[in-house]
Amino acid sequence: MLNKKRPLLLLISLLFCLALLNAGCANRQLPQGGPRDHDPPKLLKATPQNMTRFFKAKVITLDFDEFIKLTNQYSEISVSPTPAKVPDYKLKGKSLVITLKDTLEPNTTYVINFGKAIADVNESNVLKNFTYVFSTGAHIDSLSIAGKVINTLTGEREKEATVMLFTLKQDSLLFGKKRPTIFTTTDSAGNFTLNNLHPNNYRIYALKEKVGNKIYDNDDELIAFNKNVIHLTRDTENVQLKLFKQVPDKFRLVDKRFDLDGKMFFSFNKPLNNPSVHILYPAGFDQQKIVDISKTKDTAVIFMKNMDFDSIRVAFYDNNKPIDTIYLRKSKKEAFTRSLSFKYDLTTGDKLKPGTGLTLKANIPIDSFDSSLISIKEDSTDVTNFTVEKDTANPMLFKINYRWKQVVNYTLILGSGAFTDIYGDKNRRSIPKRFTVDKPENYSLLTLNVTVPDTGKSYIVELLNDQKAVLRSDIVHKNTNLIYKNYISGKYNVRVIYDDNGNGKWDAGSIKRKTQPENIWNNEAIITLRPNWDQVTPIAVPKEPTTP
Repeated sequence: MLNKKRPLLLLISLLFCLALLNAGCANRQLPQGGPRDHDPPKLLKATPQNMTRFFKAKVITLDFDEFIKLTNQYSEISVSPTPAKVPDYKLKGKSLVITLKDTLEPNTTYVINFGKAIADVNESNVLKNFTYVFSTGAHIDSLSIAGKVINTLTGEREKEATVMLFTLKQDSLLFGKKRPTIFTTTDSAGNFTLNNLHPNNYRIYALKEKVGNKIYDNDDELIAFNKNVIHLTRDTENVQLKLFKQVPDKFRLVDKRFDLDGKMFFSFNKPLNNPSVHILYPAGFDQQKIVDISKTKDTAVIFMKNMDFDSIRVAFYDNNKPIDTIYLRKSKKEAFTRSLSFKYDLTTGDKLKPGTGLTLKANIPIDSFDSSLISIKEDSTDVTNFTVEKDTANPMLFKINYRWKQVVNYTLILGSGAFTDIYGDKNRRSIPKRFTVDKPENYSLLTLNVTVPDTGKSYIVELLNDQKAVLRSDIVHKNTNLIYKNYISGKYNVRVIYDDNGNGKWDAGSIKRKTQPENIWNNEAIITLRPNWDQVTPIAVPKEPTTP
């Protein structure tokens, strides 16, 4: 007998399968993962075409191969010559539509520089230094300036630096006040090219900034310039711009404050030659101040033992000449939170350099100490014949002297109350500090055999570690040997400052005075100092280059 329910069941099953199939199609997604896109957007078409002559359009459409976004369009995009009315920039799908609002000059080449404004939506890959060029006449300006940007101190080529061009008429009006209309960004090798330039007289600058406004308006920014005017009548190549941090002419306090522990902190906008401070008010407080000035001579910390004041007047001097006076205020009964702590002069791995004492630096000046509350263990044996010395010039520095031994584990314990600071507070029992004495064979003797090109001039030879920190500086006037004893094995570099004015330090340049920074030669060869090795390395200083 035929089952009448079977066709109905088949129909229901078919409808159910179709529903599942539709659901699967509705949820179909693009494959996930895959390599990340590192390519910037590509221009597929420009309407009118790039490099159009007899340009008469009011609207420019740029079609790209992917969806784009604009970033900082009004600071990144520039038009040269600058129109009175800023063009309008709008996104439409994968296109950028530019509407020109101003009447264009006849027989003139226009360059729209997009800087870093254009990027793709998904990965923010930037289309750098893209330009759209057109002319309202029969001729398109085609001159160019090319070169490289170098960091004076490191000698390395500087990427992502902005190279700016001003006509001679614009220079005094725009530089440092408004962003340029002609600019480009250096590539990863520090190279740059400025294209489609009109014959004219120009000044050229390079700028490395933190805030990308393309205006030199901050003392911390790096600047470079060519003091000679570029008379552009043909393509110009091999322009070299050396970045430096300009030293401000006028002294200024960048920061002034009371810290949470009660000390006063001051930072300067430039290093001083011979800084000092005096407390002018309250009367009689100057005698009890303790001042700690940084090695770079651009910060100062002042500790006052007596904090019973609501305002204080501090005068700053350089070479004993007053340069600034400031007031700081606080509540007379304001409470500060202090916790006495110490840092130890140990190398990586908590190792003590052989033949030296263990140096401790407190975070607050120390008034007195009790060495009987300081203990040292040599492995598990107590050490008794060590001494503790307070630095006569710095009340925060102490040195523990002992005949340290090799292949021994040392443990230093600062007992509770071992140190009393200037406020009468005592340290709590410290966490045991464990260290060992480094092996003498890890240290070596390095001799630099220095030859100079002109014995009538002054040179500063600096030894740098692999972190580019200066370890030692020597002033030389003739061929000589520089000896570095007990330097740990590792990699070192040498750089030489051409000390033209003979003042024993590197001098930066000045935009105002149109002076270049003193030249620096960075020796490209890396000095590898091996353990327990006496090494002699020749350093032949080349003749000083001329900087335009």
